[in-house]
Amino acid sequence: MVDLREHEQKTLSTLAKLGGKTSAEQLISQSGLSDAAVMRAALTLQDKKLVQINEEEETIARLNSEGKMYATNGLPERQAIRALSRLGGKAPLGGIFEKAELGKELIPIALGWIQRKKWATLDSKSTLQLQGKQEEENDERLVKLLAERKEARVEDLSPDLQEAFRLLKRRKLLDVEEKTKRIIEMTEAGNALVRRGMKAAAEVTQLTPQLIITGKWRKVSLQKYNIRAPVAKTWPGKKHPYLQFIDRVREKLINLGFDEMTGTNVETSFFNFDALYMPQDHPAREIMDIYLVKSPKYGSIGAPKHVLQNVKQTHENGWKTGSTGWRYRYSIKDAKRLILRGHGTCLSARTLLSKELHIPGRYFSIARCYRPDVLDQTHLTEFNQVEGIVVDENLNLRDLLGILLTFATEIAEADKVRLKPDYYPFTEPSVELSAYKKGYGWIEFGGSGIFRPEVTLPLGIKVPVIAWGLGIDRLFMMKARIDDIRSIFSNDLLWLRTKEVA
Repeated sequence: MVDLREHEQKTLSTLAKLGGKTSAEQLISQSGLSDAAVMRAALTLQDKKLVQINEEEETIARLNSEGKMYATNGLPERQAIRALSRLGGKAPLGGIFEKAELGKELIPIALGWIQRKKWATLDSKSTLQLQGKQEEENDERLVKLLAERKEARVEDLSPDLQEAFRLLKRRKLLDVEEKTKRIIEMTEAGNALVRRGMKAAAEVTQLTPQLIITGKWRKVSLQKYNIRAPVAKTWPGKKHPYLQFIDRVREKLINLGFDEMTGTNVETSFFNFDALYMPQDHPAREIMDIYLVKSPKYGSIGAPKHVLQNVKQTHENGWKTGSTGWRYRYSIKDAKRLILRGHGTCLSARTLLSKELHIPGRYFSIARCYRPDVLDQTHLTEFNQVEGIVVDENLNLRDLLGILLTFATEIAEADKVRLKPDYYPFTEPSVELSAYKKGYGWIEFGGSGIFRPEVTLPLGIKVPVIAWGLGIDRLFMMKARIDDIRSIFSNDLLWLRTKEVA
């Protein structure tokens, strides 16, 4: 006779009523027991050869907020095609997208998919003309299906819609959840036991003071617990995975003997550009490449007068650096212009002027930077840089390359590293760092080099200074195998909850 506890008996009898085979979710719903109680009972029944638990992997797809918007308005390419039809089937691009009322960021997306789906042709005069039939595609059908059903099991979709699922997933229009579906099935032994009839064993689940005092604990049967049985998932609080990574990088650099540099997000053009030997008419200083502070527009430079004059003369005629300078009239007023810092290198310039500077010395910063870039997989308008300098008499390019290799292999865990010559106004030689990870691909991390005399001498530094500025967001992307930088700052709770603790 097989002894069953109350939950085991109820689970087995409910399974029999459901035909002897059902999903764990259905069994939980029909039995009235908690999910943890049912799964513990099922595991125990499996140990007793009364049921068999089989697992099936399934993928659940749902529209995210952007996908839901397109379910209402149509995909960007469909909105553009509808506008083109209203314009007679042939019209310039500007008129089409104005008619469709699509945002600038959606224009290249819509145009790309229109051409890929062969709905229209684009001539050399940027005129779009309808071609063929613009019939509903599989991706549009899947968007409609998900809008109606709220969610769908990918494995149940037709092959065409499964391909559409992969396409919409790449377009970041879906929330995807990977689930394990458990199917519980009665064995022959389980069926035979149900037919004979079952009786639950009376067991005590808690040892109380009363049982101990009266001695009844000797006569009762104490329930055994299956410690292998799954329990309900809990999501304890933890630091964001990206913040954990930043802490790890900071700790590693401090352990290597670096001191941290800090500064404000609002910076003067003097330290962000001028002290780094970037001319005042450089394209990187235009409103397309930097954020200007509206009010107040100007601030205090924050550098001694002799340093300001050194930098001014270096820009105009090279001063004592051996350079010819940029040969223009330097504006002190422009040097006072307030901006949101565009890179972390301004902190290095401030540190070289600081009374706290030690030679030899190592310094780093993890700085929030701001540039009006177009958002894409590797660019944000706000991003973080890990910036650093080493000041010493005996430094050379080999020392810099060693630091870059450390970042790529030990922090980003790259498999291959690529270093190639580059150009920056404030370093010579200059090196660009890219890295490769198997199953991820190549990604550029940033630039580095040895500060030019036009940077160091006006600031009173007469020894070599090696410097680097790397996108720490991109370092984390490679380590975490994230293919879109925007995902780092996602509010996707599933990703945040399941991402392992560093």
